Amino acid sequence: MKADAFIGLLRTYGIEFFTGVPDSQLKGLCDYLIDTYGISNKHIIAANEGNAVALAAGYHLSTGKTPCVYLQNSGLGNIINPVASLLNEKIYGLPTVFIIGWRGEPNVHDEPQHIFQGRITIELLKLLEVDHYILDINTTEKEIANRMKRFKKMLDSGKSAAFLVRKGALSYIEKVVYKNNYLCSREDYIRVIADVAKESIIVSTTGKASRELFEIRETNGQSHKHDFLTVGSMGHSSSIALGIALNKPNTMVWCLDGDGAALMHMGAMALIGATSPANFIHIIINNGAHESVGGQPTVAVSLDLRKIADGCGYKRTYVAESIEELKAILSQLENKKGPVFIEVKAAISSRDNLGRPAETPIKNKTSLMEYLRECE
Repeated sequence: MKADAFIGLLRTYGIEFFTGVPDSQLKGLCDYLIDTYGISNKHIIAANEGNAVALAAGYHLSTGKTPCVYLQNSGLGNIINPVASLLNEKIYGLPTVFIIGWRGEPNVHDEPQHIFQGRITIELLKLLEVDHYILDINTTEKEIANRMKRFKKMLDSGKSAAFLVRKGALSYIEKVVYKNNYLCSREDYIRVIADVAKESIIVSTTGKASRELFEIRETNGQSHKHDFLTVGSMGHSSSIALGIALNKPNTMVWCLDGDGAALMHMGAMALIGATSPANFIHIIINNGAHESVGGQPTVAVSLDLRKIADGCGYKRTYVAESIEELKAILSQLENKKGPVFIEVKAAISSRDNLGRPAETPIKNKTSLMEYLRECE
């Protein structure tokens, strides 16, 4: 089904506000919303999925209309609290329509981090008392219209409902191009960082950053035992790295973060500043985009992340806009106490032939833990 036709059907039921976190499974939908509304009072890309639910609640309270929240099913964990303790008809009864990309659907090939989440997605929706309807490539407009008639009765009574979207179910024929004014790619920056970090620990964030780090190690003939590739759990890489740094104080720990991930759980930066590990280097590669799922914009494009890190208590903070600037910053860090923060401005770009880690998450964990046992 065409995304514009689907949204058009929702509009006939007074649904005019959309918020959420982009998902590759919903790329057609996200591209249509950006192309039609941009970022506006009709459409807001949220910091995380729970944030989107709260925005939706405020929208309903102020307008009386039903909002729409979109997300990948991995984001269900972030919405459980506000759905169960805010939206539910037994609490405030705030109706919301959810559009959920179904990654890890049973019997459909997907990445390891999506498999368990995909299997329990329907169970979670049932537990949350959110009725759902599955969209696939053959779903017709008439079927959506009929389902919305049923959903409307539920929404009018303060309940919520969801469309669970299979791969390829929603499309958008217009090509939406996302770009910024920076020239250097994230992969080139990571190559420099990996070279300087040597045998220090690197915790890399969800998505293409971890894929690029893995391939750089492969190209260099290096071991992967120094790296933790956070293939799921978006937004938590810096906390994982902090946990390692605090318990291995004589080992340098680097976190390769992304702007979308850092925004998702920004409270982690306050914790890093407060605990102040001297062996911690936090690098946010900021391209102002959710590039791993399509390139849709984040609000980080207009933020001064360095000032945020200063306010959180990092000992040293820097900004780099080129390879040369990053190399100059990294050359200053030897024997300097952290936590150190570096914001790196990057282009929205990645290789078309970028692969995925050949090692399983379990193998990644085991190799890293064995190496950490050797560290002082």
